Amino acid sequence: MAHYLDIHLRPDPEFSAAHLLAALYAKLHRALVRLEASSIGVSFPGHDESAHRLGDRLRLIGPVADLTRLMALDWLSGMRDHVNVGSTALVPANAVHRTLRRVQAKSNSDRLRRRQIKRHGLTEVQARERVPDSAEDRLSLPFVQLTSASTGQTFRLFLRLSQPQPAAVAGSFNTYGLSTGATIPCF
Repeated sequence: MAHYLDIHLRPDPEFSAAHLLAALYAKLHRALVRLEASSIGVSFPGHDESAHRLGDRLRLIGPVADLTRLMALDWLSGMRDHVNVGSTALVPANAVHRTLRRVQAKSNSDRLRRRQIKRHGLTEVQARERVPDSAEDRLSLPFVQLTSASTGQTFRLFLRLSQPQPAAVAGSFNTYGLSTGATIPCF
């Protein structure tokens, strides 16, 4: 993880930063799927759990050759008017290493009830008694709202940044640029 590239969102009167970031991140996901790259991680330098926001910058982190291959794809088409793309640079030597991972919660009581009905043959009333609305687990983390290409469903990708790690940990990243074990430099 020696190199990075920043993509800044430009302010736009018609679209919020969250909306633009979601569109940018969805395009990145599709590009990483096409590239079949597991060496590129992402970071959101504006990640703020207390304010529940990711900021206006997406940082791509990985080997310079893979970042170059990614940027050679025309994955930013339709977004070029909304972003400023930086150049590839070396990660500072004093960067702190952390993991950025997806967090999921059992947050939909209706879905949990349908599951109870299907698995246990309960009636809707019985399922409602067993799974009250208060059973929902709500997350208060920053998220990106995405749409699944396979199912067409909209979902929130909640992101948690770990505490600083004592040393960098190598590993692979998924097609969202996230990893449960590999660290990313934060600076």
